[in-house]
Amino acid sequence: MPFWGLQKQLGIDVDSWLLRQSMPQPHGQAAACHAFEREWVECGHGLGQTRARRECQLEYEDFMECMQRTKMAQRLRTILEQRDKMIKQGKYTPPDYHRGKEEPRP
Repeated sequence: MPFWGLQKQLGIDVDSWLLRQSMPQPHGQAAACHAFEREWVECGHGLGQTRARRECQLEYEDFMECMQRTKMAQRLRTILEQRDKMIKQGKYTPPDYHRGKEEPRP
């Protein structure tokens, strides 16, 4: 904790990008990735920056996946590519409701 609260005096929060989920949330509910961020912060608490990067890599990767969803997007892209490949080969026919040919509703 710094002797002078310079950020507070100037009305800025430089660290807010780092701890997004721990900030006060609307309606008092925890954010979606709050648990992952908490695990990452608890793991690195009291360690030096270099040691924390090495020892808390898994927690940090989980937190970033929750925030950015990069691995999930890659999996979805692979699934869609496989589906398109099977459609071209004639091994798979999507249902009518996936092709926009569903029955009109009354």
